[in-house]
Amino acid sequence: MRVAVSRQHPLHLQVTQTSNGKFLVRNHQDVQQPKKSEETATVSPVVFPSCEPVKTAHQGPTILGDRFLLLGPAEGSTLYRCVDVKTGQHLVAKALTTGDRGGEALLQAHLRLEGTGATSGVAGVVDAPGGRRYLLLEGHHGDLHAYVRARRRLREPEARRLFRQAARAVAKCHQNGVVLRDLKLRKFVFADEARTRLRLESLEDAVIVENSDDKLTDRRGCPAYVAPEVLCSGRAYSGKAADIWSLGVLLFTMLVGRYPFNGAEHASLFAKISRAQFSVPEGLSSRARCLVRALLRRDPTERPDSEDLTRHPWLVRPIKSSSGRSSHDQLVPEPTNLSQD
Repeated sequence: MRVAVSRQHPLHLQVTQTSNGKFLVRNHQDVQQPKKSEETATVSPVVFPSCEPVKTAHQGPTILGDRFLLLGPAEGSTLYRCVDVKTGQHLVAKALTTGDRGGEALLQAHLRLEGTGATSGVAGVVDAPGGRRYLLLEGHHGDLHAYVRARRRLREPEARRLFRQAARAVAKCHQNGVVLRDLKLRKFVFADEARTRLRLESLEDAVIVENSDDKLTDRRGCPAYVAPEVLCSGRAYSGKAADIWSLGVLLFTMLVGRYPFNGAEHASLFAKISRAQFSVPEGLSSRARCLVRALLRRDPTERPDSEDLTRHPWLVRPIKSSSGRSSHDQLVPEPTNLSQD
């Protein structure tokens, strides 16, 4: 097992080892802390449910490998909160089942991207009783979904800075044969407390493709982010092009504060996505509107690939002052489940 030093996860927990070998877990709210400013409190990271929460029988703290304290699942997530009791560093852990092909694919995808900066670093793999293993990943400082929701939307300079990093991360994934499939705001997390460096938290639901064949037939993801071609039952589609569409939804949501396609029911939402009809607020710069429209083209062959995307003028040239802000001040809605075929 290889263990790497990771940055602290913004969990309000303090772990100490007592003289009898047991571990004491306390919430930071029980420990006297200096008061934070109102501005800092406003942008504190909040965990929102993922699209595919998984129920688990895990209850309470569990020690792994005499070093890692497993604190239970993160709210609405398939990942566990974890602490390295020797260093005090916070990690996240993904439970794997020995021999499970999906778990092996997840591990291999992370190893392919190790050192690229696109994803959270692998801190180690720990074996556990009952044929279980845990993939340990570096902790983070909040996810992009919570960040956007707290601000309602982002101004173009900040949105461009963060989206550039997201686009580069996806490009590195595609270059290494990894298609993300379930790409959304919450997949991206901040690697530093200042929230300037963005990366993918986990490669759950990702698939490894060989050579240039990225054709997929299974359907999974969040309804708001799913591409039109994915909704066509029985048809193979380009996994990379579907990722690009999801990036378009992500960018629109960052800039506008709402999803480009909305519907009270899945049927109405999918009908709007299938038509790919949406409006871009005039308050955005012409380059930003151009990029959003390019990413959300109904025909997947007309979308830019991930490498071309990183060279788009909006991402590489200075931003011109916009004429104003959009009148659509809506919170980023909670993601919902997309049933799998």
